[in-house]
Amino acid sequence: MDLASAMRELEIAGTEQNRKVYRRHGMPDPIFGVSFGRLGEMKKRIRVDHDLALALWATGNADARNLATMIADPSRLDGALLDSWARDARWYGGADQVAGLAVRSPAAREVRPRWLRSGHEWTARAGWSMVAHEALYSDEQPDAAFEGYLPAIENGIRSAPNRVRDAMLHALIAIGTRSDPLADRALAAAGRIGPVEVDHGETGCRTPDPLTYIPKARDHRRKRDLQIQSRRKPLVPPPAGARRTLRPR
Repeated sequence: MDLASAMRELEIAGTEQNRKVYRRHGMPDPIFGVSFGRLGEMKKRIRVDHDLALALWATGNADARNLATMIADPSRLDGALLDSWARDARWYGGADQVAGLAVRSPAAREVRPRWLRSGHEWTARAGWSMVAHEALYSDEQPDAAFEGYLPAIENGIRSAPNRVRDAMLHALIAIGTRSDPLADRALAAAGRIGPVEVDHGETGCRTPDPLTYIPKARDHRRKRDLQIQSRRKPLVPPPAGARRTLRPR
């Protein structure tokens, strides 16, 4: 699919209702108002097309940029490009999309600490969104790697910009969801922080309370992990002295 075809399909798929909803959430113009379900269908057809992703991002259209984050090749993303995309996100959903791409990039370790220190709202938002994503889905990092973020959240969340504050809160919850020891530490930090106010604008979104959300999310993850383990059948070695039967191919 070339850029003209992709933009034409996006424009046709957009609706006025979606544009109204997205604008209430802060998505900047120009937008077509394409549902994420429809973007997912396009992603399945296009798969990975890094050159098209770069062209889509360059249009400045918010829907095109959402699709760009879905079809870009993470292995071809360097720190400079990710920095540029994070700065250009211009709304919290765009920052989260860039973060979801960045965690799969070889440059993840490079950009994460830089983004977390950034004074730019969308860049810092993307950094904390990366932390939340990795806390929930990464099995490669030890719990200790995430425990280190708790003091930064506790000390900085109240003075952070609105959407960074929101991302820090979700990172706190994600860290607490990861394991029982981290849940205890995250709950202790949440208790010291107290209620966190986030302005969600003219939307129906609500700020989650980590003191009630973490235990529920942790219980759900514990049950999920047990279900996964129960599906894994242990390998039973053959009895001693048994002969292996080779099947002809």
